[in-house]
Amino acid sequence: MAKLNVAVIGCGAIGTSAHIPSYMANQECEIKYFCDIIPERASTAVKENNCGKAVTDYREILKDDSVDAVSVCTPNNVHAPISIDFLRAGKHVLCEKPAARTYTEALEMQKACHESGKILTIGVVNRYRQGVNRIKNMIDAGELGNVYQVYASFRGRRSIPGLGGAFTTREISGGGVLIDWGVHFLDLMMYCTGDPMPKTVTGQTHCVLGKNMKDYTYTFMWAGPPDYNGTYDVDDFVTAIIKTKGPTITLNGAWAQNVGKEDEMYIDFLGDKAGIRLQYSDPFVLYSQKDGALTETEFSYTGTEHEVYFQTEIDAFINAIQTGAKLPSHIDTVIITAQIMQAIYDSSETGREIVI
Repeated sequence: MAKLNVAVIGCGAIGTSAHIPSYMANQECEIKYFCDIIPERASTAVKENNCGKAVTDYREILKDDSVDAVSVCTPNNVHAPISIDFLRAGKHVLCEKPAARTYTEALEMQKACHESGKILTIGVVNRYRQGVNRIKNMIDAGELGNVYQVYASFRGRRSIPGLGGAFTTREISGGGVLIDWGVHFLDLMMYCTGDPMPKTVTGQTHCVLGKNMKDYTYTFMWAGPPDYNGTYDVDDFVTAIIKTKGPTITLNGAWAQNVGKEDEMYIDFLGDKAGIRLQYSDPFVLYSQKDGALTETEFSYTGTEHEVYFQTEIDAFINAIQTGAKLPSHIDTVIITAQIMQAIYDSSETGREIVI
């Protein structure tokens, strides 16, 4: 069987650290194009990987019938148009998270997927983590009993990314900490509990600590240095309650908050037989009881740095193209998370509960 030809659209951080090396390590495909609007990024990718062609306009790739699939690793505002263009051109698409800035855009992507008959999978990479899948299997097997409540904390003290840049400009990103960090936590909770359909959503977001950008003191500014002439109009704190046909889901998230010394990144799964606390770095503890005593069982995994589960995700994408398998990260499943995030933002803006 001939190797699949793929293209990587966007050669920034996530493209170069995760997608490109994962494709390079897969023996069933080869990268034919590296695309970025910054020419140096694309040409550097060609040189470093000793393959492919550097281009600055993704439309050039649309015309190449030999290209089978693409990874879309761009800012959020062009996830939908680029993915839709490639689907309509007959290419399979792996689009980085979030699917899009809004639920409406995500629905347009899903429609194009169905009309084209091609795969559209979203980069909710936690669905490919060892620990996460172990938890999902334990829940499915009834080891926790009835899981009635799930809670997520994704809170950093002062870590707004790229202040004034794309991450903090709503027109580009679609939102702040919810759409950046929250999408992973929310999707992980949904996945482990069987993707239960939401019934109602109540949420509140706050755009507070980064508004006066020049006075913002930070501990770590990932995604680039501050641009004090830029924009800050996204949420740096979010809280929500989601009632589903399964468990109730609650969350608190913060890029920035005036409390704590360390990031608090974990998810609690509460069942009537046992409970689990999952640290976002993958280890988890099962809390239960046996013979009249309370028990704690620790689970940890080796080799779970992000390159490993990105590799699993890319390998699964390539295999799905070859076999027709439907991935757990397919747009038809992941779109529920997009719907919930939209409802959280809508609830915050309107001050009322949103009925799904």
